[in-house]
Amino acid sequence: MSKTKWFINALFLAVAVLAFSACDDEDEPTLAEQTLTEIAADDPQFSTLVGALQRVNLDDVLNGTGPFTVFAPTNAAFQALGVDLTTLTDDQLEEILLYHVLGAQIGAGDIATGQTYATTAAQTGPGNTQLAILIEKTGSQVKINGNATVTTADIVGKNGVIHVIDKVLLPLDVVGHAAANSNFTQLVGALGSASGNLTTVLSGAGPFTVFAPLNSAFEAIAGVTAGLTAEQLSKVLTYHVVAGNVRSSALTNGQVVTTVNGETFTINISGSNVTITDAKGETATVVLTDVQATNGVIHVINKVILPDNL
Repeated sequence: MSKTKWFINALFLAVAVLAFSACDDEDEPTLAEQTLTEIAADDPQFSTLVGALQRVNLDDVLNGTGPFTVFAPTNAAFQALGVDLTTLTDDQLEEILLYHVLGAQIGAGDIATGQTYATTAAQTGPGNTQLAILIEKTGSQVKINGNATVTTADIVGKNGVIHVIDKVLLPLDVVGHAAANSNFTQLVGALGSASGNLTTVLSGAGPFTVFAPLNSAFEAIAGVTAGLTAEQLSKVLTYHVVAGNVRSSALTNGQVVTTVNGETFTINISGSNVTITDAKGETATVVLTDVQATNGVIHVINKVILPDNL
């Protein structure tokens, strides 16, 4: 993959970019006069990160025009990861590093309270799709993928911004994304309780498309799911899974979708509203699309859809 291909093809969050003013200092460069690579190279806590960037020539990319947002792990974060970076191939290392980069300048003030998915520069999903990360803001705290915390925000350079994080981000599969999001705890628990070892299956190569119900969706039918056997629960869950990496752009009005369960549901599109009609004739609304994982994509729905073969 070209070091700049991901930037040319990038899809970015629609956010307002803060305007930063450089401080005047005739004696030495200020941070706003340095690139992100130069800032990192001048800070000893980023020596592991800088060495990794240099190994795969991404230091040159982050010296470029940008703008970029880099979630920068410290040396301690790399040490806590417990992975010898020399054992990784250049492609593997590049994927991890690009997973920390967004192709827009997003300051802490631009991040909305609650949960937001952002498209990263790691273009290693099925069909070279760009991987997503979960950004969650609670008060002044920002966490990435439910695990890494921003410890220092808004180190501003002339081509973007650095946010320091305390853990290295590793690209997530569809199960990893579900586990990282507190709104999917019921789904993750159901996958573990169902027959068929679904957690392991959905952590496999895939690709898979998962229509993932929120916790509130499971809570709404708690009386139904409580009476299901492990085999019946598996039938319900696999009714939410489709083979392939089916992005929202591939969905059409009236489309009949065959699930890995063997049954079908119907996609309905009216303007920006996308719904699913299940085998029972009930309707679920798609509330978020295209959470891209390494082995598939997640679309979030507000109801559990039910097959006939329970």
